[in-house]
Amino acid sequence: MNFASDNVYGVHPRILAALNDANSGTTPSYGSDDLSKRAEERLSEVFEKEVRAFLVTTGTAANGLALSTISPPFGAVLCHAEAHAAVDECGSPEMFTGGAKIIGLHGPEGKITPALIDRTLKGFIRGEHDPKPAAVSITNASELGTTYKPDEIKAISALIKPRGMKLHMDGARFANAVVGSGAKPADLTWKAGVDVMSFGATKNGAMMLEAVVFFNTALAEDFVYRRMRGGQLVSKSRYLGAQMLAYLEDDLWLRNATTANALAAKLADGLRQSGRVRVAFPVEANEVFVVMPSGLDRRLRAAGAQYFEWMPDSLDSGLRDDEVFVRFVLSYATAPDTVDRFLTAIK
Repeated sequence: MNFASDNVYGVHPRILAALNDANSGTTPSYGSDDLSKRAEERLSEVFEKEVRAFLVTTGTAANGLALSTISPPFGAVLCHAEAHAAVDECGSPEMFTGGAKIIGLHGPEGKITPALIDRTLKGFIRGEHDPKPAAVSITNASELGTTYKPDEIKAISALIKPRGMKLHMDGARFANAVVGSGAKPADLTWKAGVDVMSFGATKNGAMMLEAVVFFNTALAEDFVYRRMRGGQLVSKSRYLGAQMLAYLEDDLWLRNATTANALAAKLADGLRQSGRVRVAFPVEANEVFVVMPSGLDRRLRAAGAQYFEWMPDSLDSGLRDDEVFVRFVLSYATAPDTVDRFLTAIK
């Protein structure tokens, strides 16, 4: 009963098969192969717009490199206080940007709002003594399993664009956000004002695969150098291209996310019905956050359940001494009976 992360599960068989197919013969290296070129074309089709897309191996690199194109070293990037860029990437965005300040905002349910951003920007009153507001980064789906809808993203864009700021999206679980919101990829990104995004695949069935996707293609002018300097230009790039093509073929990426989201909804419904726990946030993707009695938590772990304890300051209602706040993550590869066995264990 492993709900620790969608990273704990393996590679989808169709992606493994694509890697095996790409393994024969010879092909140009360093991104010049046909598979990588076709992957960029396919991403343009997915987003209904010609994009520039650069394949990389990790979400950390994707975020850092993307932010380096929209913030100078003296810039400020606003994001949610629990965003990976703020707390999970060991200063990588600061390194790639050359020193830009990542400022985390405590927004409700894992999201930041125009009002919160506006209030923060009004605090930049010291001229050059402050970093220059350069960008906003939103995570979709968020770190707390909620999703931004197109109108919410448009509202953020409408606030910051007149100030000369750019908008980045961390889409490590973008497929789950697309399925959970019911919106098209284009409506959640460039049509809502997103300039550049980190398009995730690793958590949703790939081996090691992310992409930096530019909707504002002028920002990609020097990105080939940034990717090279950042150690993310893979010599045998065909293996990244093969993964991306298989991931997008026949909407595998969306079908995987649909499975994971449905399992999360099933788990959340069962937890609510149990009467033993309280679900802390709306379940809109593949993560479920729960407050439960400490004694129940100990018994579930003793029964073999695996999941992470989460930071209690995410909760508006607080936490009693005899409670724990935990996260469950569902994957396309989570066996359906895993949820049933877990709910039986709670009973």
